[in-house]
Amino acid sequence: MRRVPAWPAWLKAPPSPKPGKLLVVLTGAGISAESGLSTFRDSGGLWEKYSIYEVATPEAWQKNPQLVLDFYNERRAQLAHVQPNPAHTLLKTLEKHFTVVVITQNVDDLHERADSSYILHLHGELTKARSTGDPELIYEIGYQPIRLGDTCEKGYPLRPHVVWFGEEVPAYPIAESWARRADIFVVIGSSLQVYPAAGLLEEATQARRRFLIDPRPTLTQGIEVIAAPASEGVRLLCEKLLG
Repeated sequence: MRRVPAWPAWLKAPPSPKPGKLLVVLTGAGISAESGLSTFRDSGGLWEKYSIYEVATPEAWQKNPQLVLDFYNERRAQLAHVQPNPAHTLLKTLEKHFTVVVITQNVDDLHERADSSYILHLHGELTKARSTGDPELIYEIGYQPIRLGDTCEKGYPLRPHVVWFGEEVPAYPIAESWARRADIFVVIGSSLQVYPAAGLLEEATQARRRFLIDPRPTLTQGIEVIAAPASEGVRLLCEKLLG
């Protein structure tokens, strides 16, 4: 178990995009669904199988930490057996033409495995554990389970390094600042129902183009809609941006 920094290394030396070349992407569960990861809100999604209040709140952790650990251990084990899909890899390809900052609501590591250069996780990361007593103590655990009784170097129990419902989103102010700077802002596979992340679209006021990639879009005004699944949608996005 290796201790890791609380924030991505690139934030210490953030990119300085060329004028007009900052492409900011907000990704949600829909981009990872094509890799075989269950979404949360769609029919048959995780929230039909589990109650949010039993596995994804601070109260759930206090009431039944074993159930919470089991839920995230299962997600982590599943993650070990999937791969990035073309939507992930095409975002990497766009780095040849733009500075691409990926802000993701997902806790998987598929953007990392697709080798995107600038990734900010809003809701934490499955492959990490965090101290319950010192939030700065974060550890890389890969796809291994967290077991009840596992502790940090200070002796506090370890918990999943995820943001639960009812908790603050520490990365949001950073994400907000990038959304405000964006020349192009793209939403991929997000229901835009979870706040504060959904508010990032409203912050992208300087973007000359804003896109929504979703097979069943509910938002159509003030945005260019690509009504397609993530991989097909990102391919069509590349055509629109690169001509």
